Amino acid sequence: MTEAMKTTETYSAEETFALGRQIGQQAKAGEVYTLIGDLGVGKTVLTQGVAAGLGIEEPVNSPTFTIVQIYEEGRLPFYHFDVYRIGDVEEMEEIGYEDCFYGEGVCLIEWANLIEEILPGEYRQITIEKDPGRGFDYRRITIEERRN
Repeated sequence: MTEAMKTTETYSAEETFALGRQIGQQAKAGEVYTLIGDLGVGKTVLTQGVAAGLGIEEPVNSPTFTIVQIYEEGRLPFYHFDVYRIGDVEEMEEIGYEDCFYGEGVCLIEWANLIEEILPGEYRQITIEKDPGRGFDYRRITIEERRN
């Protein structure tokens, strides 16, 4: 069930990054964000902004082959998941996802629709969409409070 929804439009990678930074600055311990969008839509740019907002200065890239990348130097631990290549939920159990989902850090999960059955009871879903008719760099970014 959707509780609240906010839609933002960005017109450049810099604006998408800035929105991510704002999310990171406002993030609280224990929050889980899911990130939905096609390949090349800007998920990594938004994630880099979230990391910057948490005070993380090291390079942030998509952990496609490692499933999770952990950053601990910011004001809160940041757990960046990319579950695109996951075979089944058991792989998530093997890497100890519960410690991240229910810990004292902030989780961001790319391709979270592939693991919906293990998402926590409350999370924020971020959906990024392109609209080529509005320009190459245009993005519509919707943030919804979700209950599982």
